[in-house]
Amino acid sequence: MRIAIVAVGRLRTGPEKDLIEDYLARFDRSGRPHGLGPVEVIEVDDRKGGGMAGEGKLLDAAIPPGAWRIALDERGKLISSPDFATMLQARADEGQRDMAFIIGGADGIAPALRKTCNASLSFGKMVWPHMLVRVMLAEQLYRAASIRAQSPYHRA
Repeated sequence: MRIAIVAVGRLRTGPEKDLIEDYLARFDRSGRPHGLGPVEVIEVDDRKGGGMAGEGKLLDAAIPPGAWRIALDERGKLISSPDFATMLQARADEGQRDMAFIIGGADGIAPALRKTCNASLSFGKMVWPHMLVRVMLAEQLYRAASIRAQSPYHRA
């Protein structure tokens, strides 16, 4: 199952980008034997200043057709890493070809786009900068693949 991280903003060179690239490379190696991956990062930039609604339209247009959509949102469901791994594997086992994780800009995800999502996940009740959410998502993808592979990376 191909995975897209569809996010507002351009990630520049720096520690966040290095971490994301490292975790996604690890995910690709660990996930492929389980039908997970590759991951593509799709960035959109609202240069016309359309706000949350404008970002929502750009994000929606960038999501692969037919993808199972997951909003990363502070109001989303809190789940454990093993449950996240199970969710990914279940979608892959069901024959889902694409999954898209959607990360909004500073104001979050437009309500109209949120309504099109199959699920909404949260990384906690705190508000996180959207660039750090990318890092945490990349790490959780790698952790999920490690859990599926029964690797010692995840200590339950």
